[in-house]
Amino acid sequence: MRQVLAFLIGLMALLPAPGHAADAVRLHAAGSLRAALTEAAHAFEAAGGPPVASEFGASGLLRDAIVAGAGAEIFASANMDHPRSLAAAGRGSPVVLFARNQLCALVRPGLTVTGATLVDRMLDPGIRLATSTPRADPSGDYAQEVFRRIDVARPGSFAALDDKALRLTGGPASPRPPTGRSVYGAIIERGEADLFLTYCTNARVAALEVAGAGVIDLPEAVAVGADYGLTVINGASEGAYRLALFILSPEGQNILARHGFAAPTLPRGGG
Repeated sequence: MRQVLAFLIGLMALLPAPGHAADAVRLHAAGSLRAALTEAAHAFEAAGGPPVASEFGASGLLRDAIVAGAGAEIFASANMDHPRSLAAAGRGSPVVLFARNQLCALVRPGLTVTGATLVDRMLDPGIRLATSTPRADPSGDYAQEVFRRIDVARPGSFAALDDKALRLTGGPASPRPPTGRSVYGAIIERGEADLFLTYCTNARVAALEVAGAGVIDLPEAVAVGADYGLTVINGASEGAYRLALFILSPEGQNILARHGFAAPTLPRGGG
């Protein structure tokens, strides 16, 4: 909470003079935040905030686009490192942790998997294992950390898993999600993968779309969590600062919690 308080105090000190109320706030955010931050943006607008123009995608690709000059005002990443790199380069405000997630396994219909058998299934040469794209998308990096943890108990597993993993999302050439659909649900439904390591929030949405699909929590020994970081880009509008404060407010944090994220600024028992 001290980190959040310091961030809020810093935002208030940096808050620019009000500009044109009609200017849209330009939000760049991780694809896993699409549903939650779309709802948050609508609530922000309904409360009198300016309109929000959102761009969702792989956090690493969004970071690269911002470095190249994309007109983002807020960057909400699925890790802390990408926004911190912007802050360290003098491009954004200090980074605050605003949400947490976990990795889960999305399982295709008809495949029997339990927490106890998940690692064996992942290592099975006959099982098509999919992840997002490392370095371009933090979800792919988190999946590789899962592989490393498996390798501790089963030496050689990292190389085997890294070699077999299909990088089906999160890369520069990856297909965009179908309109109104989860890309993970579409991939599982088309039979392109048997298991997909992705955020639990993504997996649960996909499982609701595909009859018979399942979601398995990773065993504790190999489970990996995801910390989400937010920065306000230098030169952002007054509305952008207001949106950042809204995301960190109890209302914004409750919206994230309803979408399955752990909301770190809510009091214990809140949300």
